[in-house]
Amino acid sequence: MSELFSIKDKVAIITGASGVLGGSLAKSFIEAGAKVVALGRNQEKLDALVKELKLSGGEAFAVEANVLNIESLEAASEKIKEKYGRIDILLNIAGGNIPSATLSPEQSFFDMNMQSWDEVTDLNINGTVYPSYVFGKAMAEQRSGSIVNISSMAAYSAITRVAGYSAAKSAITNFTQWLASDVALKFGDKIRVNAVAPGFFIGDQNRAILLNPDGSLTDRSKKVIAKTPMQRFGEVEELNGAVQFLCSDAASFITGALLPVDGGFSAFSGV
Repeated sequence: MSELFSIKDKVAIITGASGVLGGSLAKSFIEAGAKVVALGRNQEKLDALVKELKLSGGEAFAVEANVLNIESLEAASEKIKEKYGRIDILLNIAGGNIPSATLSPEQSFFDMNMQSWDEVTDLNINGTVYPSYVFGKAMAEQRSGSIVNISSMAAYSAITRVAGYSAAKSAITNFTQWLASDVALKFGDKIRVNAVAPGFFIGDQNRAILLNPDGSLTDRSKKVIAKTPMQRFGEVEELNGAVQFLCSDAASFITGALLPVDGGFSAFSGV
């Protein structure tokens, strides 16, 4: 049964690998025996991550690239194929909200900084589409591979104050379904595209709106917990198993799916 969930020896590209979520997945995948390609814009951070990953005895490789630059990604793809000969898994982890695209409780949509709107939608839509376009070609050529994208609870229903992020993550859900259908029809049933939809996890990007300086819950956090049946925030490590499952043969007939990892948030009406 354990072989069914195995990703051992699979070549796995993780964008945004130097971030909290990407780093957690990189460590999890190394421990599971995958060959991890850590991709990001900061070579120094990537090198530090790879050094840490190798301490566990796993195989890791750092590649500097910008997920919003096709030429940069194509150069990275050539390096990866030259080293490993194939690409089995792509985890599109790069993304997230930016403070300037978050409205205060007193602001409306018409107070939005549209430059920030462009920045957050570009990062979260094209930051997934471009790597899928470049690294997915290798999967199409070999007629096998697994892509996992990051959606959000914001794709299920509107979440106040984060209009750009919400719109972008809704687009990711749709793109996941579209790409899953396209590659399966044209390149066979061994290429799969899925997404996970994290619930509420406290990280660097949202800490200020979920926690007060003294560590207590903000009013927004209290509303989140009230709508989460498990009555807590998630731990970043709790995403690892769901992502590995989607990349393994255990999910061989799953494509175009959106898997919530949310403590029940998406299932609960709050009534």
